[in-house]
Amino acid sequence: MPLTDTHIRNIRSTGKPKKHFDGGGLFLFVTPSGSKLWRMAYRFEQKSKLLSFGEYPTISLKDARERREEAKRLLAKGIDPNAQKREAKAAQLSEVNDTFRNIALEWHENRTAEFSDKHRGTIMYRLETYLFPAIGKAHIAKLEPQDILALIRPIEQKGLFETSRRLLQIVSQVFRYAVITGRAKHNVAADLRGALRPRKVTHRAAVTEPGKVGQLLRDIDNYDGYFPIICALRLAPLVFVRPTELRAAEWSEFDLKAGEWRIPAERMKMKQMHIVPLSEQAVQILEELYPYSGSGKYLFPSIRTETRPISDATLLNALRRMGYAKHEMCTHGFRSIASTLLNELGYNRDWIERQLAHGERDEVRAAYNYAGYLPERRRMMQEWADYLSGLRTAT
Repeated sequence: MPLTDTHIRNIRSTGKPKKHFDGGGLFLFVTPSGSKLWRMAYRFEQKSKLLSFGEYPTISLKDARERREEAKRLLAKGIDPNAQKREAKAAQLSEVNDTFRNIALEWHENRTAEFSDKHRGTIMYRLETYLFPAIGKAHIAKLEPQDILALIRPIEQKGLFETSRRLLQIVSQVFRYAVITGRAKHNVAADLRGALRPRKVTHRAAVTEPGKVGQLLRDIDNYDGYFPIICALRLAPLVFVRPTELRAAEWSEFDLKAGEWRIPAERMKMKQMHIVPLSEQAVQILEELYPYSGSGKYLFPSIRTETRPISDATLLNALRRMGYAKHEMCTHGFRSIASTLLNELGYNRDWIERQLAHGERDEVRAAYNYAGYLPERRRMMQEWADYLSGLRTAT
């Protein structure tokens, strides 16, 4: 006999579980504690199964019957109501959890851990300033290329070309992470390749003609200033590391007897340890510098305090005082000099790129590549120093 609301209200627990049937597989399950729970028994693929609808009176008799009929319609189509229920629940959770903001935060936490604090902070600033307000609440799988373009194009039109390019890069990385973790099927940002203006390449100012390089070396030798700055400028063309890596060099990183400088991963742009073979000329400069700053941490301590190294601006200002204008030479230019002339001299490109510590696309390969071509690079670095000595004395 079908159930009625009056009958259901009057049902009391007997201290034992009991079922009260309504028909079509629907029944009210009364627990020993008195809870009244709607259940539906059915068979799917020759297996007995049970479907839960909720608790009475939150789910009324009318609601329970409607859910029973919906379950029957699904069964008629060959769909398991329980599987449908799980999928609907998963979709509901996904709608809440898989927003662009949540996945971007997860990506930032897991995939930028090896970046410097400064770089991670810059990424978070761009997320919070530009991306989250516009698409943060959107379900990531529902975003389309035009949604991303509508966000980035106005920023480009304001003349913020680098910012717009970086934002698209971040969106693409977040989408790749979402695809890998199963929250999106496609990286929609990849469809926007070529949508923004091409990046304008800015070449670092550097003198690269051999005669002018020789003059630069002589000007450094004749420079009258703070001794650590002079040594830094003399060393720069011999090691051609990035300005930040040079000015913050620490004595603990050097083995003068072995003729080697090992820069730890945390100080490198690509977060991989870097080995710099030291030529005889480089070792001589370091031996001259050691009595001055060897008792401290840094090779090139600030003129104001030994607890900090000199700044990049300090080296740049020294070049300006020598008469080298902005368009002629910058501190990064020593790398350009080495790259240009070593290639012109016919050295193996792989040796040069490894010595410049340019990023390795294959992360696994990069982890073991810090010592790559080391014997060849030792020879190249000594021959390079000898070549510079020849340029210095040439007239």
